[in-house]
Amino acid sequence: AKAGGIAPLVALARDGSDLQKEYAAGALRSLAVNADNQVAIAKAGGIAPLVALARDGSDLQKEYAAAAMRNLAGNADNQVAIAKAGGIAPLVALARDGTDGQKEEAAGALRNLGCRKSMFGWKIPRYLSR
Repeated sequence: AKAGGIAPLVALARDGSDLQKEYAAGALRSLAVNADNQVAIAKAGGIAPLVALARDGSDLQKEYAAAAMRNLAGNADNQVAIAKAGGIAPLVALARDGTDGQKEEAAGALRNLGCRKSMFGWKIPRYLSR
């Protein structure tokens, strides 16, 4: 990340080929375990492409994007940014109807966003639904 790799990965997640998007989302997932990288990914515009992949990507793109958002949601500012970018709905859809891997990653992301599962569905914190 210090070598300037985040911006090109964000660009690939947004505009790359299907395989490039998959690899970029996977790399962003791994980088986002680090707090400094969480900030850098958000500053590079990485949240919107990850939301788009979670919504419209291939099965692996969706899983990796949900995992990246799970890790990014360790940062309070990113929690709000993910919600503002429309990330809650695709995560809920993956948690409900995705593959086993997608369900696991999406549920982890929703947990880190402060969402709670109840018998009525996912409860979204008020501060994220504004």
